[in-house]
Amino acid sequence: MIVITGGAGFIGSNLVKSVNVNSSQDVLVVDNLSNTAKIKNLADCTIADYRDKNDFYQSIIKFDRINGLEAVLHQGACSDTMVTDGRYVMQNNYQYSKALLEYCEFFKVPYLYASSASVYGGNQTFLESPPYELPLNAYAYSKLAFDQHVRSKQKQISIPVVGLRYFNVYGPREQHKGRMASVAYHFFNQFKNDGKVRLFEGCDGYENGEQLRDFISVEDVVKVNWYFLHNPQHSGIYNLGTGNCQSFNDVAHSVINYFLTKQGAPELSLELMQKQGLIEYIAFPENLVGKYQSFTQAEMSKLINTGYDHEFLDVQQGVSRYMAWLDK
Repeated sequence: MIVITGGAGFIGSNLVKSVNVNSSQDVLVVDNLSNTAKIKNLADCTIADYRDKNDFYQSIIKFDRINGLEAVLHQGACSDTMVTDGRYVMQNNYQYSKALLEYCEFFKVPYLYASSASVYGGNQTFLESPPYELPLNAYAYSKLAFDQHVRSKQKQISIPVVGLRYFNVYGPREQHKGRMASVAYHFFNQFKNDGKVRLFEGCDGYENGEQLRDFISVEDVVKVNWYFLHNPQHSGIYNLGTGNCQSFNDVAHSVINYFLTKQGAPELSLELMQKQGLIEYIAFPENLVGKYQSFTQAEMSKLINTGYDHEFLDVQQGVSRYMAWLDK
């Protein structure tokens, strides 16, 4: 039995589907289905059981045994970076994660959890080290606080514990996330509905649409989770991006060319898309000033040094595959 918290969410449901396809293990999904749109993520999955996140929390703080438990993949969190209720975010993301770590330690099972590249804030260096960590919002701080908790206990912990600092993840099963869904998802819907995509104007010294992020396909995120699950000799906090950054313009370019080739038209350069009005640049939102990462690029040497050697999909490869999935 594998427990996947946030199992009806974006990354969690992709992990559930991967267990179904690649393993004979049962899955216990933990989530909050107040947002019933997430049910669609599990519709084609097979699970052994489902528990509401609050009920599950009450059971783990009492150390109720789960028969046959082999591992916990903790993906559940409030991931909205614009939430201002810090008390809620810390309870949901920090206290819950702490309780689950204690539970896994008590029952001696591996614990893999979702951290976030947001812990780096506006820094330009993305190393898994305190000097480079400066969160800009409550969500990011909650993730860093738990990473710090894991670090403080690392000499005492006797189980494999892996924190994965996800960079900009995109891919199937994120449609329920609304404004927090990836730009690839939003660009797909914008072009499908309006015949153009909208990007932010330049900021922080970057030209229009040229802000840079490390975009990683959820396919690769799932592979790395499985790697650590099957290599329990490794513990620690690891970046999980591709190690390369690409612009928002690159994502838009890939999305638009997907639609053009589907229609039998030739692919266009970014410059021609801009001239033809297929890309529109909108004012940078005031509420994001000082809270926005204009550049991210994962330093991947720590993960690679564990022996992980799979190549990551770039934006052109990953977005094209994702567009085909969305367009089914």
